[in-house]
Amino acid sequence: AQGHGAKGDNIYEFEIEFLEPVEPNPVCRVTQRQLNITVQKRESNWWERLTKQEKRPLFLAPDFDRWLDESDAEMELKEKEEEKINKMKIESRVPKDPFKHLKKGYLVMYNLVQFLGFSWIFVNMTVRLFILGKSFYDTFHTIADMMYFCQTLALMEIMNSLIGLVKSPLIPAVTQVFGRNFVLFVILGSLEEMQSKPVVFFIFYFWSIIELFRYPYYMLSCIGIEWKPLTWLRYTAWIPLYPLGGLSEAVAIVQSIPIFSETGKFSLGLPNPLNVTIQFSFLLQLYLIALFLGAFVNFRHLYKQRRQHLGPKKRKMK
Repeated sequence: AQGHGAKGDNIYEFEIEFLEPVEPNPVCRVTQRQLNITVQKRESNWWERLTKQEKRPLFLAPDFDRWLDESDAEMELKEKEEEKINKMKIESRVPKDPFKHLKKGYLVMYNLVQFLGFSWIFVNMTVRLFILGKSFYDTFHTIADMMYFCQTLALMEIMNSLIGLVKSPLIPAVTQVFGRNFVLFVILGSLEEMQSKPVVFFIFYFWSIIELFRYPYYMLSCIGIEWKPLTWLRYTAWIPLYPLGGLSEAVAIVQSIPIFSETGKFSLGLPNPLNVTIQFSFLLQLYLIALFLGAFVNFRHLYKQRRQHLGPKKRKMK
C-alpha cells in the first residue's frame, strides 16, 4: 500500500506465513483510520499460534478486545447451550392452546364479515346520494336491514373482550356497541317519525367510514400483517369522524325527545297514590349526559392507542 509516514510517501508492505492454509481471497475494508483485512481459515480448527515461525513478528500485536482462546470459546458455547435449554424449559411450561388456529380463523372471519357489511353500507349510500341523486330521507328504509345485522353482530366484540379472545379493554367496547345499538334500535327503529329525518344519513355514513379502516386493520393483525397506511388511518381517522358521529347521535336524540314526550312511548307509570310517571324523554336527557361521558372514555382510549402505535419510539438504553 502507498502511504505517508515518518519518511514521507512510501510503499508499505508486509508478509505473513500462516501456520496452516487459509482462503486465498481475504476481505479488505478501508476506513478513515485503518485498513481492515479479514482472513478466513480453510479449515475451522484451533491453531497453536498464528505463524509458522515460532517467534511472533515485531510488527504483529494481538487485539485482546477480540481475543478468544479455546477455553473461552468452550465457555461461550456452553452458555449458549444452557440458554437454549432454559428457553425450551420455559416454553414447555407454557400450556399450548389447542384452539389457537380456530380462534384466529374466527376473528379473521368476524372482521371480514363486518368489513364487507359496512363496505356495502358505505358504497350503497355514496352511490345513491352522489350518483343517483337520491335524497337523505329514505336512508333508513334502504340501509337499516344491513345496519341491524352489523350492529347486532357487533355484540360479539363485547363477548370477545370478555372471554379474552382479544386484548381490547371491555369498557370502551361496551360503551360503543351499546351506545350505537341504543340509537339504532330505540331512537330510530322504534319511531317512524325519526326514520325519514336527514340525521339518519349522517349517523350511518360516519359509522360506516370508521369501520372501513377498523375492521380490515384487525383482520390483518390476526394473521400478523401490518400495512402502515392502514395503521395510520385506523388511529387517525377517528379524530374527525368520532366527534361527528357522536354529534349526529346527539342530534337524533334531541329530535326524538319531543316525539317520546308526545306519544308517551316507553314511559313508565308507577302504581302509587301520586300516579307518578317516569317519562322516557326525561331519561333521554340524562342519556345525553352519559353519551358525552362515554365519548370522553372512548376518545381517551383511542388517544392512548394512537400514541402507542404512532407515537415516537423510545430508544433502548444500552
